[in-house]
Amino acid sequence: VCVCVSSMAARTLSKDDVNYRMHFRMINEQQVEDITIDFFYKPHTITLLTCTLLSLMYFAFTRDDSHQDSNLRLGIIVVISFFLVISVLAFPNGKNLDLVKKLIVKDVFGLSVLYFLFLVFIIFLNWEQVKALMYWLDPNLRYAKREADIMEYAVNCHVITWERILSHFDIFAFSHFWGWGMKALLIRSYGLCWTISITWELTELFFMHLLPNFAECWWDQVILDILLCNGGGIWLGMTVCRFLEMRTYHWASIKDIHSTTGKIKRAVLQFTPASWTYVRWFDPKSSFQRLTGVYLFMIVWQLTELNTFFLKHIFVFPACHALSWCRILFIGIITAPTVRQYYAYLTDTQCKRVGTQCWVFGAIAFLEALACIKFGQDLFSKTQILYVILWLLCVAFITFLCLYGMVWYAETYGPREKVRNKYGYLPKQTQCSHNGEISPPHLTHPCSETPHTHS
Repeated sequence: VCVCVSSMAARTLSKDDVNYRMHFRMINEQQVEDITIDFFYKPHTITLLTCTLLSLMYFAFTRDDSHQDSNLRLGIIVVISFFLVISVLAFPNGKNLDLVKKLIVKDVFGLSVLYFLFLVFIIFLNWEQVKALMYWLDPNLRYAKREADIMEYAVNCHVITWERILSHFDIFAFSHFWGWGMKALLIRSYGLCWTISITWELTELFFMHLLPNFAECWWDQVILDILLCNGGGIWLGMTVCRFLEMRTYHWASIKDIHSTTGKIKRAVLQFTPASWTYVRWFDPKSSFQRLTGVYLFMIVWQLTELNTFFLKHIFVFPACHALSWCRILFIGIITAPTVRQYYAYLTDTQCKRVGTQCWVFGAIAFLEALACIKFGQDLFSKTQILYVILWLLCVAFITFLCLYGMVWYAETYGPREKVRNKYGYLPKQTQCSHNGEISPPHLTHPCSETPHTHS
């Protein structure tokens, strides 16, 4: 009897464990109202299996398999496709997400796992095998040259003309601006965005002895990069964030919308986020652990940016090549859930472990750096350790100043902003459930007795 009682007591969860599990499920398995299109919330595993096997049979017995390269390329594509199908079925997700959002969330995580495994595979190859793999993917890479070998940087910086300034506004400047707009949407903090922007320019200075293309004229670095491209992108992204934060979100059921325009609009909005979360990375009551976490966030962010330039310099492919912009696009996609999971781990006291996507992203950043070090030993043999130490110290000091400024701002203007948000800002617009049309803002929801907001 004593053994049975002790075993039952061991299986009984404490109150803290129950609260933690409920909180974990609330974060990772979001419960939503039944106001959506039923088709996208029903499982279709048998249909998915049938379509997958039929397509595999079609390609296996109808295509010409006499070309060896074509067989290898198509085989790799099919393997990746099957892995993504298994990702949809097996990988973690929000339980009540619709089918399309499940495909997006799980396939993004599946692609990140595939890229992580590919980097592990690359680590165990030698330089000749890596070059053979690159030349198999694109034979034109045999004739590729480094940009630093054919271009000059930071030449005649004292010559400043309108023609020279306007020549810098090319597709790369637009990508720079647009990229910072996306970063601001992900980070949602003026302080952290400006800190990353400034520390990145310092990173270029400290690593200029390894990458010649980091050399820039002062006016190019300060005015064009920091103020115009970075500053303009940050302003645009934060403006969009503020606009979305002030909106009232109420998702009406498509069954209750009678107009055709309203039904079409509701069907399109089905594939957009259900809410917009207000982000606050640091406040006066934050602990030293959060300060360390934000500093680690800054270091990993700088390392990911450095990997972009080291990869194309060591493995010799231009910035406009598909290997470059596809990697940048892919890293940008997996950064979105990574930042969200890391923010939850950093700010939520009940979140005891980091998310899986965040874990894989950290591993990817580390493995990319490891691959660069292994295959770029000639380059990294010229590293000046003093510059690396000074870089780490500068990033730590600037991060501390940024967080101190954020704390001062929160203590000085925090209460004033709370009052203004409570009494001064009203919802921009509301989606009603009775006709699917846009209603003017009200203090209470026009379609129900209580407001439905997700901010």
